[in-house]
Amino acid sequence: MTATRTLRVGTRGSALARTQTGLIVSALGAPAEIIQIVTEGDRSSVALSQIGGTGVFVSALRTALLAGEIDVAVHSYKDLPTAPADGVVIAAVPSREDPRDALVARDGMTLGELPAGSRVGTGSPRRAAQLRALGLGLEIVDLRGNVDTRLGKVASGELDAVILAYAGLRRLGRSGEVTEVLDPIQVLPAPAQGALAIECRSSDDDAIAVLAAMNSADTATAVTAERALLAALEAGCSAPVGALAEVVEGDAELEVFLRGSVTAIDGSSAVRLSETGASTDADGVGRRLAAELLANGADHMMGSSI
Repeated sequence: MTATRTLRVGTRGSALARTQTGLIVSALGAPAEIIQIVTEGDRSSVALSQIGGTGVFVSALRTALLAGEIDVAVHSYKDLPTAPADGVVIAAVPSREDPRDALVARDGMTLGELPAGSRVGTGSPRRAAQLRALGLGLEIVDLRGNVDTRLGKVASGELDAVILAYAGLRRLGRSGEVTEVLDPIQVLPAPAQGALAIECRSSDDDAIAVLAAMNSADTATAVTAERALLAALEAGCSAPVGALAEVVEGDAELEVFLRGSVTAIDGSSAVRLSETGASTDADGVGRRLAAELLANGADHMMGSSI
């Protein structure tokens, strides 16, 4: 990239999106300016599943990218549709923040300490389904809004607890409000949760070269496996699918260990399995695990959430 070029980096307007984009700009090692883009997901207050789920936070950024209004788009990777987009490329997947879900509850309570009937807010069908499957007798309340709005529902007493991505709270410096970080054995995170995807135009060789230095091979491998599972299930980010992969030392090479789950929205049934394979075959690991989940009835649990 020439020294005189300043990269225009697009971001959504939420505090979390601006914080994430700021982290990327700080690490770029190149001149950059941040440009705020309003997305359909930001304009609407209805449930994500009603306004399209996958892609509602993404399309406006990609449109601006393709129109040449920005050079780089920073996404929460879990928001991206699994299908590739013409004209853009994910040039970097930086090191992942903690992928787990987090509970913020009144009186410092953990999930197991919440009394039956407690009102727990989440905008995620995946989280809602997995919470119901735990059989704790909680009332799940659909919830939209930014992090401040969601946490405010607990502070005001409107809700007894909310569940959010731990990564977002950590990035915002609000992890101190977390009363429990949920074990993936209880609640398996969304595919690619905690990871960022940095996109640019596929024709922009200069930007690709600059962004490539930010890529984490292990994070990219893990997220590839998780999203391959999601794609093979033909499910979007609003489907009740959980996935979490780790890159681990194998006998002769690095391996990817992937856990996946699909849970009925009412919590009445669930299937959870795992798969291991070479880290160089992360996509294949995800697709094989998806096939195993489907063979065990996962397609009947996703219903109309796809």
